[in-house]
Order: sequence, then C-alpha cells, then structure tokens
Amino acid sequence: MENIVLGIGVAAFAGALAAVAGAAEDTESNIGSQGDPNSQVQLAPQMGYIHRIYNKAVAGEPPAWALWIALGAGLAWAFMAMNINPVLAIILGSVLASFVQGVYATTAYLGRTASLAKFGQPVYIDVLKSVTPVTTAHAFVAIFATVTVCWLMNAVLGHPFPMPILGIIWGIALGAAGSAVGNPYYGKERQYQNQKFGAGVPISASGNIVRYAEAGERSSIDNGWFTAKFGGPASGICFGLIVFFELWRHLIFEHYLAGWGSVLMGATIILIITFMARYIEVWARKTYGPYTAPAEEEAA
Repeated sequence: MENIVLGIGVAAFAGALAAVAGAAEDTESNIGSQGDPNSQVQLAPQMGYIHRIYNKAVAGEPPAWALWIALGAGLAWAFMAMNINPVLAIILGSVLASFVQGVYATTAYLGRTASLAKFGQPVYIDVLKSVTPVTTAHAFVAIFATVTVCWLMNAVLGHPFPMPILGIIWGIALGAAGSAVGNPYYGKERQYQNQKFGAGVPISASGNIVRYAEAGERSSIDNGWFTAKFGGPASGICFGLIVFFELWRHLIFEHYLAGWGSVLMGATIILIITFMARYIEVWARKTYGPYTAPAEEEAA
C-alpha cells in the first residue's frame, strides 16, 4: 500500500514538474525564434524587412532539447556516481547544460544573422546581450525540471533505463510538445498580428513579420511575454499530462520482468497506435480517393 501511495505521489510531482518544464521550454523557444515561424524570421531581411528578432533556429526543438536534457541528465548521473548529493548533482548538471545552450544560442544567432549581411541585416549586440541570458534562464528551468523527472523515474520508481537515456526520450517529448502545442500561438497569432485573423499567411506577406511596438522596434523579449500568457501554459499542460499518464503505465507494469514489463507495454501501445493510424490512413484514401478538380473548372 505504501508503494502505491508513493508511486501516485511521484507521478503527481513529476507531472507538475513537467508542466513547469513545458511552459519554460516554449517560452525559451519563442524568445529565440526556434519555433514556427523561424523560417519567416530568417526570410524577412531578404524581403526588405530589417528586424531585431533573435534568431537561433539551426535545429528543430525535439533534437535540440534531446541534447540539452540528455546532457544535463548525464552530467547529473556522473556527479551522483561521485557521491555528490542528488539535488546538488541535478543543479550542477542543469547549469552546465544551460551553459551549452547559451553557447549554442550565441553562435546560432551570430551565424544566422551574419549570413544575412548582404541584405543589410545588422548584428545587434544589445539584442545578443539582452536576449541570450533570458533564453538561457528559461532553458535552465526546463532542463532542471525534466532532469528531476528522469531522476525520480530512475531512483525512486526503479525504471530500468539510465538517466541519460531517459533524458533523450523526455527531451524529444518536451521539444515536440512545445513545437506542436505552443508554437501556433507564437507563429500565427503573434508574429503575424499585422494580418487579418484567420487569413493565414499569403505569399505576398512572406517575411512581413511584426517588427514595431508602440514605442520603437520590438525584440524577442516581447515574444516571451506573449508566450508566457498563452503558448507556454498550453505546452505545460500538454507535457505535464504526457508525463503523468506515462508514469501510470510504469506504475502498473513495473513489477513484471524486473521493470521491463512497463517498457514492453509501452512498445505494445506504440504498435497499436501505429496500426490504428495506418488503418485510418488507408480508410481515408479508399473513402475519399485522390484530389479531383471541381467540375465547373474542368468545363471552363
């Protein structure tokens, strides 16, 4: 009975940590224009729209966050192997991983912006100095919370995977949650507020992102404010629910095959979802068939 209560408590605590991580991840991503529509931020100077938006998107969010979370979890795991207190080890691992994220953000911003020099886009040193620490601070929050989830699964719940492997898995999930849930708020609802709501982004408006505020030019800090109100909480709820329900699978099947029962059940669930997706795809193709032009257009 005590183990069941402990497992429920860990699942709830991990879900809360994941909610914080999801909100911080999406805010970090949108401040750095790593999410949608980063291509439009890169395109803007080529269309004549010089801007002060931070631009560090040289990788998608899932692989980037897999690297940072796995790095933080691996370093924390190594520190624990040196008999350092787990809390201090997680903090040290998260700080070092955040430092790598800061280096990545700096080189990515300088590299991407310098490539646009031929179009008149300058490198704003004040933007680099003001935005980089903000993205790194949000990255630390997300890395610390997710690495703590990895440690809870490994040390408290007895998951058979080591912390670095759990870091890769949850890093990919964290980046995917922010990219799929939170970025639409930032992409279409913030960067293109100069377009009519629901109108999409016509080709004629490509690169015409929002660049000015009520008093002067906007920077990516404003995107962080917007994301903290909308996309961040949505991403946090998404990732928190993923972690919470995922741990229930582990709690139910961890007692089989020395903990590998939960892994096999996870693989089984993935196969079932894959077959369901394939069945729906085939059904949709047979039901609706290939696209055909309207009859009146063919007649004209």
